[in-house]
Amino acid sequence: MTALVAAPAPAPAPAPVSEAVAQAVASRRPRRPRRPWGLYVAVALVALVVLWAVIPGVFAPGDPLSGAPADKLLPPSGAHWFGTDALGRDLFGRVVHGSVHSLSGALIAVTVGLGLGTLIGAVAGALGGIVDDILMRVVDVLLAIPGLLLSLSVIILLGFGTVNAAIAVGLGSIAAFARLMRSEVARVRRTEYVEAAYGSGGTFFAVLRRHVLPNSLTPIVALAALQFGTAILAISTLGFLGYGAPPPTPEWGLLIAEGRNYIGTSWWLTALPGLVVVAVVLSANRISHRLGRNIR
Repeated sequence: MTALVAAPAPAPAPAPVSEAVAQAVASRRPRRPRRPWGLYVAVALVALVVLWAVIPGVFAPGDPLSGAPADKLLPPSGAHWFGTDALGRDLFGRVVHGSVHSLSGALIAVTVGLGLGTLIGAVAGALGGIVDDILMRVVDVLLAIPGLLLSLSVIILLGFGTVNAAIAVGLGSIAAFARLMRSEVARVRRTEYVEAAYGSGGTFFAVLRRHVLPNSLTPIVALAALQFGTAILAISTLGFLGYGAPPPTPEWGLLIAEGRNYIGTSWWLTALPGLVVVAVVLSANRISHRLGRNIR
């Protein structure tokens, strides 16, 4: 009795030549890059806030320090975009006029951290040896102290105010700049073109000035953008705690602090200035992330 042999399964029909060619062409066709709309929005928002600081009267022509008591605690409307506070002052106008204090404080903080941190990192990375060990141990001590605690300690020594708060925040960011600058200088010193510059007769300071430092500063730009947003948040935090600008200065952190007593009935006094701070910080972080990707 003969065994039954299973018939082999029929092979799938080959795809038509035209379809296969179309698939191959589609796979090789370069995809159109997507537009970074998030970056555009971040840049536009930061540019708008900078315009607030430069020409606040164009966006909010009224006096941010005076108000009408009859119009106190009005909700957001067409006449008052952010509502009014307990003294009848327009909250949007106070946010616009307060941007100069927050942005200038953040700029001072970044300048202090960038200048001192870059100097310390460049010296440590260029000289090496015992100088590098000493400077990096100082940086490690700064990193071990919480930033807010360090800022409060400096403010106690310098006194209250936006400028002093900015200096305190800037001193707290020295360690981050120093660590990054030191690592970049040490990396660039080991490259072939720097060794070739030494071999062609270049002196230590000439090679450092012409080759090492210019090629080490590019990552610092991205860190400076990131620290700008961080500085705004830190200065607003110090203003909220009462260590920044004194009342009735329309500083962002102080505006949030003044509205916390009315958060149950007038939510806009804290929510809307807080959203402005969050939006600016996130925009600065988005720009920093883009700069970091371009550097890589």
